[in-house]
Amino acid sequence: MIMNNYWYFVLGFMAQALFSARMFVQWIMSEKSKKVVSPVIYWQLSLLASFLFFIYGWLRVDFAIILGQLFSYYIYIWNLNMQNHWKKIHIVFRTIILLTPAIVICMLLVTEKGSIERLWAEMPVGLLIFGSIGQIIFTFRFIYQWQYSRKLGKSVLPNGFWILSIAGSLCIVLYGIYRRDPVLILGQSAGFLTYSRNLFLNK
Repeated sequence: MIMNNYWYFVLGFMAQALFSARMFVQWIMSEKSKKVVSPVIYWQLSLLASFLFFIYGWLRVDFAIILGQLFSYYIYIWNLNMQNHWKKIHIVFRTIILLTPAIVICMLLVTEKGSIERLWAEMPVGLLIFGSIGQIIFTFRFIYQWQYSRKLGKSVLPNGFWILSIAGSLCIVLYGIYRRDPVLILGQSAGFLTYSRNLFLNK
C-alpha cells in the first residue's frame, strides 16, 4: 500500500460521481430528444472525471486504471473540439489539461524509484491482465466512437459504443470485486441501466 489510510477513495468516488453524472445528463437529454445525443457537457464531465481518476489509479497503484485513462483522456478532448468547445477554454487551462498525463508519467519515472515495478508487483499477473483487458474494452468504446464520429464529421454515440460499455463494465466490476475496490464496483455497476437504455433508444 502507498498510504496507511483510505482517504484517496474520496477522490475515486468523486471521479465516479462525475462519470455517473455525465451518463445521467446524457440519458435525460436523449430521452427528451427521443434519440441518443452527444452533448458538450458529457465530454466536459468525462474529461474532469478522467483527470481525477488518473490520479486515483496512481494512488491505488493500479496499472489497469491508469492504462484506461491514458487512452480515453485525449478522445474526450477531441470530442470537445469537434463540438467547437475546446478552443473556448482558456489556453492556460488547455495547456495544463493536455500536458498533465505526460507530466505525471515523467514525475513517476523520475522521482519514484521502482514505482513502475511496484505497479506490476502489487497484484497477480493474471489479475492485472484481466483488469487491463476490461479497461481496454471499456476504453476501446471511445476509440470506436472516435472513428465512427470522424467518418460522419460530427460527435455521435453509436450502438457499438454502448455494447462495448456493457462488456467493459462487467469485466471491471469483476476485477473490482477481486481487488475489493468499492469505487470500481459501484461506479461501473451504476452505468448498466443507462448503457442498456441508450441501446434501446438507438434502435
